[in-house]
Amino acid sequence: MAIKKQYLKSKPNVKVTLTLPKQAAENAKKVEVVGDFTDWKKGVPMTKLKNGNYKVTLDLEPETEYQFRYLIDNKVWENDWDADKYVSNGISLEENSVIVL
Repeated sequence: MAIKKQYLKSKPNVKVTLTLPKQAAENAKKVEVVGDFTDWKKGVPMTKLKNGNYKVTLDLEPETEYQFRYLIDNKVWENDWDADKYVSNGISLEENSVIVL
């Protein structure tokens, strides 16, 4: 997995590209990213690439931390293996991935 952060000089946003490798969602029909930036309600659809990986680019505010997870086929949650850190989700024994901008 990979998290790419691009700080823009022309805008007060950071372009964050999240990539979920095909090994994490091999037979998935749909992959979304859900997190603080969606109020944990509706997921942002990820695009399946020719190599089988899933990718999405988000515009996020700098100097903020965002918790997120990947939702595969509306039932399986996956963390980003390259997240900046992990925190307890407060609901179960699982953790959320965190991006620090």
